[in-house]
Amino acid sequence: MPELLLTPIVFLVTAVLLVPLAQRLGLGSVLGYLIGGCIIGPWGLALIHKVELASEVAEIGVVLMLFLIGLELQPKKLLAMRRLVLGGGTLQLLACGLPLAGAAWLLGLPLAGALVAGVTLALSSTAIAVQNMQERHLDNTPAGNAAFAILLFQDMAAIPLLVVTPMLAGAGHPAFNAPLAFGAVAAVLVGGRYALPPLLRLIARTGLREIFTAFALLLVLGIAQLMTLAGLSMGLGAFLAGVLLASSEYRKALEADLEPFKGLLLGLFFTSVGMSANLGLLANEPLLVLGLAAGFMLLKMLVTGVIARPMPIPAVQRWPFAGVLAQGSEFAFVVFGVAGSVGVISTRWDQLLVLMVAVSMALTPLAVAAGDRAAGVLNREPPREPDAIEPEGARVIIAGFGRVGQIAGRILMASGIKVTVLDNDPDLIESLRRFGFRVFYGDATRLDLLQAAGAGKASVLINAIDDMEASLKLTDLAQQYFPHLKIVARARNLSHVYELRARGIELIERETFESAMLIGQHALEQMGVAHDKAERARRKFRKHNLETLEAIQPFYQDESKMISITQAAREELARSFEQDRLRLRDGDTPD
Repeated sequence: MPELLLTPIVFLVTAVLLVPLAQRLGLGSVLGYLIGGCIIGPWGLALIHKVELASEVAEIGVVLMLFLIGLELQPKKLLAMRRLVLGGGTLQLLACGLPLAGAAWLLGLPLAGALVAGVTLALSSTAIAVQNMQERHLDNTPAGNAAFAILLFQDMAAIPLLVVTPMLAGAGHPAFNAPLAFGAVAAVLVGGRYALPPLLRLIARTGLREIFTAFALLLVLGIAQLMTLAGLSMGLGAFLAGVLLASSEYRKALEADLEPFKGLLLGLFFTSVGMSANLGLLANEPLLVLGLAAGFMLLKMLVTGVIARPMPIPAVQRWPFAGVLAQGSEFAFVVFGVAGSVGVISTRWDQLLVLMVAVSMALTPLAVAAGDRAAGVLNREPPREPDAIEPEGARVIIAGFGRVGQIAGRILMASGIKVTVLDNDPDLIESLRRFGFRVFYGDATRLDLLQAAGAGKASVLINAIDDMEASLKLTDLAQQYFPHLKIVARARNLSHVYELRARGIELIERETFESAMLIGQHALEQMGVAHDKAERARRKFRKHNLETLEAIQPFYQDESKMISITQAAREELARSFEQDRLRLRDGDTPD
């Protein structure tokens, strides 16, 4: 098979097999591509030999990423985040970059190379950091907002870094021509401001999606080529063009058309980095590579944790925030490649620094875990004791006062019925107490707290706990020690319903079932179906669903039997609705 065809096949197979596996293991897609490149490259199975060709094609992925980053930098968004972006970003880059540059200089790099290495290592991986924040639900927190602002600043800072790095090779560096460079930048700025919008409108009027996509690719690649001819980074022009088009009405269309190409080509870029990584160096000097990677991450994490203090980040989130930003950046592979090609750093240091960044990406989960541990140790508070519960003759106990428990409780309270509420979320409790609710802190699955809440004299227990395992534990406890209690239970899903029914609980409500059916009825009415017919369809579906639930219950632990019954029930429901339509068409009234 020709290598021209074999190369993309090998790349695609590697991506399809390894990237989902890496994500499932919590390593992230970037690390999956890097590992895949190591496996198929010359240091692994040697399935691809022309690494340089793959790398050149893959750089287009970085160019597209920079263009799309530019598209995101709308003036309003930047203005709203200006203090965190400019202030926090500058502080982080200088506070981390200067010590890292000093360490690199002490290790033997020349001053110019040490500065490039220090500032580059201060950058963090946007892809890996965002993924870790989302997994730990930090993305919409003060720490997440600060991290996003700093990553945004780093993305912008990477552009001048890519421009300046070749200049550090010396004024006589043949690739750089100052007048030509300034002319190219001016051409992009003027063309992007005045020529591109009408051109985009003209292309859009053709109504041909593929032509618009082709023009978007031509735009980015053409600007990249212009920058290359001027001796500048390919990504600089693409980034500038993206910023100029950030307020354009075609921004969303450009993003949608280029995103798939960016994803695949970025994947190829990371794979090519893995292929070009000198694993022989790692094998020969593992302590040096791992020690330098761990040292740079530790230094970066300590500095980031300290500078988080003046930022609007709660103390408990500062070290997780530092752990999220501890690794090296995707841009490091590009910057070190440029620095090595123009002689700012030696080939050995180029290979060593690339390996350090790749290892730091692999160690990110450990850094985040260390940040979580540090936050727990430094912000440890004495455990809160359960509240002293004074049931005051309440005949109803509500366990769990979230969105379900609150509605049930408000109905009872409005009807003049006293309730005792148990919940283990201290923030929720303080908030509810400000509104006059009698809510007590404590774990309802503890027997002593149930007794203190008056379970021995109460009549009804509303089990509204969100967690399925805790809900079932409470049910077992109440049935064993307070068999007189009538239990009304909230169920998250069908599995929860079956588990509760297996324990003899009859009063069970699925938390989204009734509301979902009403939504369906309202949608039918909005489509022009008469109210009584839409309501009848809802009732029919409800009856059918409950009958199916009853039919499945004896077999709910037999998956194949459940699937068979569910499919038969779905077909029966479809036949029933079809008969209704036929009767209505003929003027009859359905049952």
